[in-house]
Amino acid sequence: MTVSTQVTDAVTQANVKVLGDSPALSLSNLYQTISQSLSLSVQNAVMAQQQSNLIHQAVTTQGVSLLYSVNTAAIGAVARQTLKSDDTENLIAILSAIQALRDSGKNA
Repeated sequence: MTVSTQVTDAVTQANVKVLGDSPALSLSNLYQTISQSLSLSVQNAVMAQQQSNLIHQAVTTQGVSLLYSVNTAAIGAVARQTLKSDDTENLIAILSAIQALRDSGKNA
């Protein structure tokens, strides 16, 4: 049984076309894979940045809250220390000095 030359030529041309298209198809598949990988990397980076921003916002809120509460506690601690320390003796000494200066001004 003999095969027609037209059939042989058609099969040969089909094979040549497949071989000719292979590099282009391979590169297009490679480009699509690289593009998908890069887009997933960018998506992961954006998600990480969003999570980081949420954490930073929570830490900032907690820090400001702590600063406000420490301020009140610090004022209370200073007031307590002032009332319990020798500062009252210093104030009495200053008031005595002021009174002495007034008295000396009246005598002059």
